[in-house]
Amino acid sequence: MREYSTQMEAARKGIVTKEMEAVAKKEYRDTEFIRALVAEGKIAIPANKNHKCIDPEGVGSMLRTKINVNLGVSRDCKDYDIEMEKVMAAVNMGAEAIMDLSSHGNTQPFRKKLTESCPAMIGTVPVYDSVIHYQRDLAELTAKDFIDVVRLHAEDGVDFVTLHCGITRKTIEQIKKHKRKMNIVSRGGSLVFAWMCMTGNENPFYEYYDEILEICREYDVTISLGDACRPGCLADASDVCQIEELVRLGELTKRAWEKDVQVMVEGPGHMPMDQIEANMKIQNTICMGAPFYVLGPLVTDIAPGYDHITSAIGGAIAAASGAAFLCYVTPAEHLALPNVDDVKQGIIASKIAAHAADIAKKIPHAMDADNKMGDARRTLDWDKQWECALDPETAKKIRDDRSPEYDDTCSMCGKFCAVRSMNKALNGEYIDILG
Repeated sequence: MREYSTQMEAARKGIVTKEMEAVAKKEYRDTEFIRALVAEGKIAIPANKNHKCIDPEGVGSMLRTKINVNLGVSRDCKDYDIEMEKVMAAVNMGAEAIMDLSSHGNTQPFRKKLTESCPAMIGTVPVYDSVIHYQRDLAELTAKDFIDVVRLHAEDGVDFVTLHCGITRKTIEQIKKHKRKMNIVSRGGSLVFAWMCMTGNENPFYEYYDEILEICREYDVTISLGDACRPGCLADASDVCQIEELVRLGELTKRAWEKDVQVMVEGPGHMPMDQIEANMKIQNTICMGAPFYVLGPLVTDIAPGYDHITSAIGGAIAAASGAAFLCYVTPAEHLALPNVDDVKQGIIASKIAAHAADIAKKIPHAMDADNKMGDARRTLDWDKQWECALDPETAKKIRDDRSPEYDDTCSMCGKFCAVRSMNKALNGEYIDILG
């Protein structure tokens, strides 16, 4: 029998859990370092007690930057087998979290399959599932319906839930008054906003927040406080609606911690590069160091088909400035449900951003693979280069498709290769270029 309900409660009681031990080992940190920061809320370890196969991860700005992969079916793309293929590819490529954002069909079997067989952290957005679960239109749902779906997801073993608790009826007037260019682009946020408009009721995730905290405490579900008012274009970045919601998320973070419930706070969105660092610092202050989970940020609005790149640029800046968790973006963002190749490209772009940020933050051992790559390139050891590569399959295919005349060169430089020339010069060897 566990002596605690949540990782945070255990940490505050001085208990080092097996999850904390696993995180400490992965992060090259002392277990007491991890325990103390979990107790403060600066590290979250999302690990539902019903997710038996989880390989625990810590989320915090002082740890390796983690990445999340969004998956799930829609009315237009409804093949769960393909989604499971994406899940396994994502896990094999190093994604630490999978979010099931399914918006069609019977979602529970897929969700339970994830928590029964996937070692990554599993997240969901229960407000999506409410309409599907009850098969009723949004306006016909009650506050109790929404809360009951949160409980269902917790029972199914979900490790973290995105809940748009920070918008209230006051937000309706703000959105109308401030005339944002893109209004609300958060899918969950827009559903809550629409429900409030149609029913005249307060946001159930805000009004019944204490009841939600009890559910999360019972199953050790981490709340990811959704940013309904995240900017959906550069013009809306850092506006009144975004910042006012962030202030409320700070208040909700404190209330969750009072119940020993772990919290992550979600952030922008679309944002000019010069605003990203300031936003990370504002969040850290208002939300008292709770782990920050960002979508992007995308640093330009005009690159559909390449938003995995616009996102990686913003994600690297955000993570280097204090964000702890990056939600990947694929080339299909704004265009379509991503296919397997889109998922791969999105993961690689996010992994590059996260890794670059970890090096900048001087995370322990972050640069080990880079140092090994430098050694492998100096000695022109191609096999060792594949071992160090984030995506060895692609790197090897490019070389094989354009193989050079001489194995100790590549088809770019041939015998003009600087590395080859330097190795020979330093060894006192003759440097042949034309032969």
